[in-house]
Amino acid sequence: MCGIAGEVSFSHSVKDNKESFYRMQKVLEPRGPDQKGMYITENVSLIHSRLAIIDIENGIQPMICKLGEKEYIIVYNGELYNTDEIRKELLLFGYNFSGHSDTEVILKAFIHWKEGCVNKFNGIFAFAIWDNFEQKLFFARDRMGVKPFFYTIVNNSFIFGSEIKALLNHKYVEPVINENSLAEIMFIGPGRTPGCGIFKGINELKPACWGIYSNHGIRIRKYWTLKDKEHGDSFKETVEHVKSLVEDAITRQLVSDVPIGTFLSGGLDSSIISSLANNSMIKKGVKLKTFSVTYENNDKYFKLSKFQPNSDTEYIKKMVDYLDCEHYLVTLDNKSLAKALTDAVDARDLPGMADVDSSLLLFCKEIKKHCSVALSGECADEIFGGYPWFRDKKIRAINGFPWSQSIKYRSSFINDDINLPNYEEYVLSRYKDTIINTSKLGGISQLESRMREMMKLNIDWFMQTLLERKDRMSMYSGLEVRVPFCDYRIAEYLYSVPWEYKEYNSYEKGLLREAMKDVLPEQVLWRKKSPYPKTHNPEYLNIVSEMLTEILYSDSSPILSFIKKSELEKLIHTENNEPWYGQLMTTPQTIAYFIQINYWLEKYKIRII
Repeated sequence: MCGIAGEVSFSHSVKDNKESFYRMQKVLEPRGPDQKGMYITENVSLIHSRLAIIDIENGIQPMICKLGEKEYIIVYNGELYNTDEIRKELLLFGYNFSGHSDTEVILKAFIHWKEGCVNKFNGIFAFAIWDNFEQKLFFARDRMGVKPFFYTIVNNSFIFGSEIKALLNHKYVEPVINENSLAEIMFIGPGRTPGCGIFKGINELKPACWGIYSNHGIRIRKYWTLKDKEHGDSFKETVEHVKSLVEDAITRQLVSDVPIGTFLSGGLDSSIISSLANNSMIKKGVKLKTFSVTYENNDKYFKLSKFQPNSDTEYIKKMVDYLDCEHYLVTLDNKSLAKALTDAVDARDLPGMADVDSSLLLFCKEIKKHCSVALSGECADEIFGGYPWFRDKKIRAINGFPWSQSIKYRSSFINDDINLPNYEEYVLSRYKDTIINTSKLGGISQLESRMREMMKLNIDWFMQTLLERKDRMSMYSGLEVRVPFCDYRIAEYLYSVPWEYKEYNSYEKGLLREAMKDVLPEQVLWRKKSPYPKTHNPEYLNIVSEMLTEILYSDSSPILSFIKKSELEKLIHTENNEPWYGQLMTTPQTIAYFIQINYWLEKYKIRII
């Protein structure tokens, strides 16, 4: 993967902003530590930091293609999984290729099909192409929103980047937030309203959208969405089709010119990916590298719960024995975990999922020592209905985001003199907007109607938070993480599959289990869902409590300008099991979230207006 950035202006020369461009490129270096490139003319700058994965010699960017008097330049972040098919099609139209990089394929696909090129792509991507003849910038993002693209328009300039920090390092862009920014942090966070960049004036291009910036301004269009349709396949046919889709997605994503590995938690999703990847590696005569994470003394302090019914350890061992793979177990200590909370903010440019973020950041840093590409199991729960709230009738019936039922609790932390939007209306309006835009065939049952809504909510909201987490925490160490279950073909097909199929055998993701029963040991195949592992050691709670206490008793702590000191004290000293976000963010993580907010305000020198 890579980092991209740039500026387009038709009112002044961007050449005057070279110092900004070098800063923007510098902060994107972790995403692309292998090569740097920059293209600058009067009207446009295109900036690239490359992590070399495919066609290392010929994939250098910005990549330029000249056809007569026309010239096209691309900067691209991502991976295309149907490169060969598109290349073959373009060869028939007379195009030539100097290498086998997907960058060149995307560029020439745009030249041939213009904005229609995105309908051809199966992959994860964010890219920008400058059309020098027509003097316009075309930019696009993948269907599922795996790769990021932020932008702002200021001083008659369109400024963009893979991460918010790239924009903030341009001299025109200031780190300013307003009441809506605070509402996002306090009522929605660590999620974000789709398209919202939190900072005033900064937006994120939504998934499955393309845009054009020219002398006529900006135009953005959505090119794909989930649509309900009749599901005519029998259960047996559905199982076979799911098996085929999952196998194809994983196989396509194993393409790499550098070492590749897989995350292995001992859960269903990562085990399926590891098993199929292992089969592919065996054919090549290569041993698969697998990676697991745990925490110091976690076995001693682990407590069974509704959301985490068992520990990962025994299931990881079963899978390692089953695969005979080259396995690495990363053990994190609680001091490092707490210390990395600030690194996680630096990576995300925002307060995030607390130690759920920082642990992944540290884990990815260790994986990078052994390989530059890894496959992970994100998105299966959103698509196959794996989360507890899909199956909990009480939560399912509530209007509102099922992973965040604590809005009143959240609002209790805000100072009385702070004028924020009504928290109930703010959240409910976003929820309702998603529901209204959910595709549903007429005549379907109330249950099927609600499950379409649940899938849409999870893909547009909860999954985006996890994809952002995975992208930022991994790219902080220059590790490319691919997510095969996020293949849009799987989401398209599963959207209209009846809930009784998905819940086969009364199991969460029962359909997926049935489809993949030949590739896993029985105990792993039917293991009850367990979330991403977190520390259960009370030492971590003590450490973050001390960190927040220091913040409370410092007169210069910016968080106290809008958060009640008394409520933070209560949070530290009172046991409260009310989750902040999903099943992973309980009291220790809520404390850590406030630590991240304070650090974010300080580090980014944020001005609140």
